[in-house]
Amino acid sequence: MKRILVTGGAGFLGSHLCERLLNEGHEVLCVDNYFTGSRSNIAHLFPHPRFEVIRHDVTFPLYVEVDEIYNLACPASPVHYQHDPVQTTKTSIHGAINMLGLAKRLRARILQASTSEVYGDPHVHPQVEDYWGNVNPIGIRACYDEGKRCAETLFFDYHRQYGLGIRVARIFNTYGPRMRPDDGRVISNIITQALHGKDITLFGSGLQTRSFCYVDDLIDGLVRLMDNERDFPGPVNLGNPGEFTMLELAEKVLRLTGSGSRIIHKPLPADDPQRRRPNIELARKLLSWSPRIDLDEGLERTIAYFSGGRRVVQDQETLMPVVGIGQHLNEVRARHGKDLQVCSEMAGDVQSP
Repeated sequence: MKRILVTGGAGFLGSHLCERLLNEGHEVLCVDNYFTGSRSNIAHLFPHPRFEVIRHDVTFPLYVEVDEIYNLACPASPVHYQHDPVQTTKTSIHGAINMLGLAKRLRARILQASTSEVYGDPHVHPQVEDYWGNVNPIGIRACYDEGKRCAETLFFDYHRQYGLGIRVARIFNTYGPRMRPDDGRVISNIITQALHGKDITLFGSGLQTRSFCYVDDLIDGLVRLMDNERDFPGPVNLGNPGEFTMLELAEKVLRLTGSGSRIIHKPLPADDPQRRRPNIELARKLLSWSPRIDLDEGLERTIAYFSGGRRVVQDQETLMPVVGIGQHLNEVRARHGKDLQVCSEMAGDVQSP
């Protein structure tokens, strides 16, 4: 049994990771400042005797005793990381410095949750780990993209200079239960809009592509990478190599929800990548890992989460309420006030049921 620290442990990915590690018999220390994470994501874990929570911002040092560290702390959706871009950069860089310093003191292995955004709007397709990317260093997405790139630099310098055991995972688009309805990501946006009978908003032509990995598959990849005993620090792409246009995704959600929503188009945000698809040959070879859950199955599970297991009622001109969304938005507004009003607008103007 290991004592494992998960920063960002109350977030979408972090909460699933905490569950997985507890199920494997480990002690889990969850650290989160609840900026984008939520207590509701981990409330069911509170009674667990091997689960502990600390409210803490990783931009400040943390003094604990652990065997391994998963560093997931950072806002990961454009709505949230652009809300306070300076703080986003600090979270990536200062957070990495603090967690690397802790790992160095403890001689603990540490995994960095990096991102496919380090590839920017790629000129190489699909993206391989030795591609250096095409990132705008002064654009509105740079606080996240360049923050994560700098964090990777710090991880590899600690590895080379101090011999620290590191693992770097480049995470591609991931979805599933506990996604926030107000996070501005394409899957949560489309599902929320479809369930409420709102217009489905696609940016640009809708022909830009993404690859979507279900959360259970992604968490399995992270754990396999951390536990791999080969002296290989990464980076390793983790994502589903299936590639879909935004139009194809919207049509799938409309079919699975039975929604009568129509698709509308809005201007494409600045620096939005046109194509995104991981090459996962390294993960297959190194970790014996590849995704098992296809997009249709994953969407069905995610729609069930957002709808509380219910669907659009077609023979009535009303929608069944989406359980939990109103409470979640109220929590965000209470913490951050009017500054995050844009979140609900980008998520399809979701209101409390």
